[in-house]
Amino acid sequence: MNTMIMRPSLFSKPAWTGIVVCTVILALLPICNLAFPDGSALHVSSYTIALVGKFMCYAMAALALDLVWGYTGILSLGHGVFFALGGYAHGMYLMRAIGRDGVYQSNLPDFMVFLNWKAYPWYWWMTEHFWFAMLLVVLVPGLLAFVFGYFAFRSRIKGVYFSIITQAMTFAFMLLFFRNDTGFGGNNGFTDFKRILGFTITAPGTKAAIYLVTLVLLFGALFVCRMIVTSKLGRVLQGVRDSESRLMFIGYNPLWFKLFVWTLSAVICGIAGALYVPQVGIINPSEMSPANSIEMVIWAAVGGRGTLLGPIIGAFTVNGLKSWFTAAFPDLWLYALGLIFILVTLFLPQGIVGLIQKLKKRDAQSSPAAEGEPATKEAA
Repeated sequence: MNTMIMRPSLFSKPAWTGIVVCTVILALLPICNLAFPDGSALHVSSYTIALVGKFMCYAMAALALDLVWGYTGILSLGHGVFFALGGYAHGMYLMRAIGRDGVYQSNLPDFMVFLNWKAYPWYWWMTEHFWFAMLLVVLVPGLLAFVFGYFAFRSRIKGVYFSIITQAMTFAFMLLFFRNDTGFGGNNGFTDFKRILGFTITAPGTKAAIYLVTLVLLFGALFVCRMIVTSKLGRVLQGVRDSESRLMFIGYNPLWFKLFVWTLSAVICGIAGALYVPQVGIINPSEMSPANSIEMVIWAAVGGRGTLLGPIIGAFTVNGLKSWFTAAFPDLWLYALGLIFILVTLFLPQGIVGLIQKLKKRDAQSSPAAEGEPATKEAA
């Protein structure tokens, strides 16, 4: 079973071909949006661009989760908090960029004026600078993950206990951010963005640029994760997953390996959240709900955990079904999501990628060349 989990990370030639083809197709979508007018057969709507861009952010978050769950055996039910913190860090810059274009025409965001705030709180310091906001996107989720992971892993909390604690963490942060006095917009969060780096955020060219940046960073995250899981470090991480006690017996200290991959996963998730906010146009505490973190687990499970391509495929598949299902049967989506997870757990434990591998293996065994090979050996 573990051998099956490790193989897809090596990326065979067909897998590389599929990655290149999908990347080219995704890169052409914003070009079709800008180059062809409405009504043209080649035109891609702005709604589609925003939707696919959102799916790519989800795919990056699923990839980050798979790095700790599929390859290290650490099931997190709290990755939604890292995703949301990255989004809030970028959202602070976007709110500062509104300037006096808000409803109250004040230098402060509208929600602060409504609450009779006179100045920005100290933790908004320097957030009017894009580079500083991007630094926060990396540092805030990374620092939280490092501190939380250090105490959890040092105490050797693992398994279902670790999963429950991560879920409690994201729930606690959600309740905190729902409060109006925290300075993050309460239950409404951040919205009504106007500009990013001086460009109108709703302009088609700006949306296309953000979309392409998301595509590049998704591919970059995939490349970085592949380098890790195919290296000696990756073999140690898989040793942690398969038998942590045996790894300790031969002289390794799992603490720092687990802490590294846990922190890196949180940083990737935070970057995904930062890319999500300008494309969707809002960030609020609901992104920290435990249900969102559980959905990330479902994306990885459906695509195939322990496979780098699986979580990406799962994120696109599940969210594509969600977009269609919530439009056709809005009250039944949660039931459908639960049914999908049950069916995958029972009949596709290796996910979509595992099913493809099994079918390819079956075809190879039933091919004439494979059937003729033993006969040739006997004749020899």
